[in-house]
Amino acid sequence: MDDGEPGAHPAPALRRGCRDEDDDEALLRRIAVEDQAAFRLLVERHIDRAYALALRILQNAADADDVVQDCFLKVWTHGARWEEGRAKFSTWLHRVVANRCIDLRRSPRMAEIGEAPEPVDEQTDTLGDLQRAQVSTLLDGALTRLPDQQRIAIVLSYHENMSNADIAEMMETTVMAVESLLKRGRQQLRKALKGAEADIRLSFTID
Repeated sequence: MDDGEPGAHPAPALRRGCRDEDDDEALLRRIAVEDQAAFRLLVERHIDRAYALALRILQNAADADDVVQDCFLKVWTHGARWEEGRAKFSTWLHRVVANRCIDLRRSPRMAEIGEAPEPVDEQTDTLGDLQRAQVSTLLDGALTRLPDQQRIAIVLSYHENMSNADIAEMMETTVMAVESLLKRGRQQLRKALKGAEADIRLSFTID
C-alpha cells in the first residue's frame, strides 16, 4: 500500500470497537472493491490501538485523532494497492501512524505546543489526583524529549507490549537495533527524571 495523499473516494464514518469476523487480508481484499462494511470492521479492530499509539507520541488528543483518521482514510482510498504477504496490516498501520506523528511533531505548530505546560485545575483535583497528574506530566514530558526513534521504541515496548521482534518489523530495523534504542531510551529517561524519584513513589502511595 502506498502511503500517499488521500484520494477522492468518500469514506465511511470511523467507529471504535472490536470484532473478529474476518482476517485483515480478506477485509483488505474487500476494501479494494470499495466494500464499506469491510472497512468498518477493519477500523473497529485496529482504531483503539492506533489512537493510543498516536496519543502517546503526540501528547495531544486532537492531533492524535487527525493522524489516525488520515491513516485510515489512506486504507480506504488506496486499498487496491495493498500487497498481500508484504507485511501484517497491523505492523504497516503502526508504522504509518508513527511516521505521521513524527512528521507532525517536527512541524512548527507542534513544537510550540510541546513547549507549553498542561494547565492543572487545582480546585477540582484532590491532593492525590494532583500529585499523580504532575508525575504523569513529568513522565510524558521526559518521554516527549527523547529522540523520535527511541520514543517510538519505548512506547511500543512499554505501552503497546510489543516484543522486540515485532518492534523491529514495524520500524523496519533489526532486533539488535531495537534493543539499543530501548537501552538508550531508558538511560535518557532515568537522566531526565533524576531527582524526581521521591515524587514518583509518593504519587502511587497517596490514598
